[in-house]
Amino acid sequence: MAIRLYLETSTTNCSVCLANDNDVLYFKEENDKNYSHSEKLHVFIKEALETANIQATDLDAVVVGKGPGSYTGLRIGVSAAKGLCFASDIQLQAIESLEILARAIAVADGFIVPLLDARRMEVYSAVFDTNYRQIRETQAEIITEASFGDELAKGKVHFIGNGAEKCKGIITHENAVFYDEIYFPSTEKMIPIAMEKHQNNDFEDVAYFEPYYLKDFVVTKSKKK
Repeated sequence: MAIRLYLETSTTNCSVCLANDNDVLYFKEENDKNYSHSEKLHVFIKEALETANIQATDLDAVVVGKGPGSYTGLRIGVSAAKGLCFASDIQLQAIESLEILARAIAVADGFIVPLLDARRMEVYSAVFDTNYRQIRETQAEIITEASFGDELAKGKVHFIGNGAEKCKGIITHENAVFYDEIYFPSTEKMIPIAMEKHQNNDFEDVAYFEPYYLKDFVVTKSKKK
């Protein structure tokens, strides 16, 4: 048995879970379009530890969603995870946010395509099979009528995430299936991935670990004079 604290802040959804293997001890998430992670994340972490009546030093690992996604959200989540690991001398695990999102659905056939909103008509995307094996690398791409054409020609393509809304009016293939109610990666879906990583002794180097930004940070000039 291993107690793990899960953090996912790659989108506007601030998600925290505490679990002893599959046994969820605490779960809370809040979606705020204003990115209130800096105010909410540490409150949720404190609540999680108090609910389970444990200290940070009792954790076996901290598991963080590493991106791609929001620069600000990722920095906050990864900083909190690394801080806990340094302070309490515990291990760090990291999971790609698109894989976490893919786990939100279970399908019998076709492909799962998690999409996270980037800028304008751009999304962060990847392609998974029905067993959640990633079969196409993670990309930042602009959605066109030709997007995911190979997969759509082979069978059903299940689009999920807050980037899927951009695709609806552009990808009209009969094999395209959209999940309107599934928008964000959630920590509850990280549990089976983390358990497998733990068995494989797959941990990060806390000192050198950085978020998976995928794209260079772009500073937008203020329009205020």
